[in-house]
Amino acid sequence: MRIRYRVRFQKTGLLRWISHRDLAALWERIARRAMLELSMTEGFHPKPRISFPSALALGVEGLDEVVELELAENISPCELLKRLENDHQPGLSINSVSRLPQGFGKGQLQESKFSITLPEHADTRSIETAITQLRNQTTVSFQRKNKTLVAHVAQQIPELKLCDGLLRLTLAASDSASLKAHDVLDLLGFDDWIENGSLVIREHVILETEFHSNHPAEVATATHAAPTQ
Repeated sequence: MRIRYRVRFQKTGLLRWISHRDLAALWERIARRAMLELSMTEGFHPKPRISFPSALALGVEGLDEVVELELAENISPCELLKRLENDHQPGLSINSVSRLPQGFGKGQLQESKFSITLPEHADTRSIETAITQLRNQTTVSFQRKNKTLVAHVAQQIPELKLCDGLLRLTLAASDSASLKAHDVLDLLGFDDWIENGSLVIREHVILETEFHSNHPAEVATATHAAPTQ
């Protein structure tokens, strides 16, 4: 039996400083403490089927992260939500649990929506000018693992603006290397923002195959969280 559950969760506070590999190991420990019967891969070194559509960069908070768990048991989303919430892992809270239909596509990232706090004494006029200059470019170059890559601004940065004292940013996934929020800060000329106190928050993860349902047998939403969009 292989039943896949899509869990949306928050990763905040000090937990934002753990690596993606450590986060995957943490989820395995959480699942085992919750007494879940995990579905395992085949071969000489079986591993639990736990996957993430998108890794979160170190130091970035996530308010709507996604992990998919495959279980070898059929439990209700409400029961799974309760077991995961009972772990009380500091910095991690569960937003919702969905039991995906048989054959439903695995989560693939489509877009990520970020907010970035401004450093103290930031000059909003200079920020607006930098945004305009970047938006007027057709392509930009950025570094990834000692390689220079090219991104199409209109396609990969569909939203970039100042709003309510925050830098609002939407990044679209790409078949090639995708831009990260830190890349955009570098392109804007604000590579010193993080060391000057800015916080990067991924507020929403949009998948290519979203699952929508109001049926309690398919989706359970935590009391603190708004329903998944």
